[in-house]
Amino acid sequence: MGTFVYSSSCLSWKNLSRQMNSSHHVVPRGVPEKGCSRIKSAVCSKEDARMNRDCEISAGSLNRRSAIISGASLISSVLLFPGEGSAVIKQGLLAGRVPGLSEPDEEGWRTYRRPDDKSGGHGVGWSPMIPYTFSVPDKWEEVPVSIADLGGTEIDLRFANPKEGRVIVIVAPVKRFSDEIGEEATIEQIGPPDKVISAFGPEVIGENVEGKVLRSEVAEHEGRTYYQFELEPPHVMITATAAGNRLYLFNVTGNGLQWKRYYKDLRKIAESFRVV
Repeated sequence: MGTFVYSSSCLSWKNLSRQMNSSHHVVPRGVPEKGCSRIKSAVCSKEDARMNRDCEISAGSLNRRSAIISGASLISSVLLFPGEGSAVIKQGLLAGRVPGLSEPDEEGWRTYRRPDDKSGGHGVGWSPMIPYTFSVPDKWEEVPVSIADLGGTEIDLRFANPKEGRVIVIVAPVKRFSDEIGEEATIEQIGPPDKVISAFGPEVIGENVEGKVLRSEVAEHEGRTYYQFELEPPHVMITATAAGNRLYLFNVTGNGLQWKRYYKDLRKIAESFRVV
């Protein structure tokens, strides 16, 4: 953004300088516009030089003033009228793809893979996190995670499309649930599906899940077991698994209208989650 604004401002200042220097050219009174007489050549030369200096000083001052005004106008237009200008600046800030997000496939879906070097506030002494992947339709974007979130440092990732829904990935230490689970945990060691959803569902929806579980399934992909749940209300699909010394909870949610319009896509997102 800084480069873009600076470059365009420099171009404006240069053009403004040329226009002002040409428009402020002063012809001394009594002297022909295209030159001075021989008798008055010396006087004219001195007068022209003095005038030119005055004009340059005036133009420079006006140039600086115009530049300040121009810069202030640009900033205020971006803040008060977020249109094309803010889009350009946003493009500068977010140039390039979201780290870990692939190009769209033939159906317009992208695959996200957690970058190996991505930081995460999961406490001192944690082993490197085993990456995970999932797929989302085009125009879904990563949303910054704050430590002030309800899930605290255990929220590893947020993804969303304002029109379609949201994704939240929670990664929690398995030792929090049992001291008997080793460093190579499996979801079966943590418990059967009903125990897992009863224990962790409230962390996702903020209330007891009793009577809210519409669907509970068990799937296996490349030797790893996944528990898949659908709850209502609120509308949410949860995919749970374990790997290393962590429990992974992949949550897909949306409001009533999003659930009705995009249910098929939201379920596809939920079922695409894998720990790799």
